Amino acid sequence: MNHFNASRQPMQAQRPTAAAGSTEARKVAENLMDAMSALLGLIERETELVRAGKVREAMTLESKKQELSRNYVGAVGQLKANQAQLAKSAPELLSTLHRHHDAFRAMLQVNLTVLATAHAVSESVVRGVNAEIQKRNVPNTYTAAGRSATPGPRHITPLAVSRSL
Repeated sequence: MNHFNASRQPMQAQRPTAAAGSTEARKVAENLMDAMSALLGLIERETELVRAGKVREAMTLESKKQELSRNYVGAVGQLKANQAQLAKSAPELLSTLHRHHDAFRAMLQVNLTVLATAHAVSESVVRGVNAEIQKRNVPNTYTAAGRSATPGPRHITPLAVSRSL
């Protein structure tokens, strides 16, 4: 999968580098905390909008969410490169990061659940609309045995759905 920046050029993968000292390792940890906080704030907003049925507004957050996700992944890579230094110089900061990350994952799970529910509801609505359309377009006939006849494919009307809101 290719990722493109705003100028539509392929992004170069950045290799995480280990920080030289404990001050730099702490800065890497702070960058991860900042990245998680920014992404979490956006995800909470998206969750609120979807719960309120404002899907169109939630969709406008997608590009910012992608940008913040890239920042988060980069910060995680930097932290992994500096984990040994951080464990030696600031073990309490590393455990704070783990706790913050656990809360971050829990919020992500809530967001995914809300999005999956919204998807299931919208799919159910589309299926219900399709069933009603098909009922109205199918002739109501019976077989020789007095049972409802199953319509053939020529009686089924296709349903077109626009995925853009």
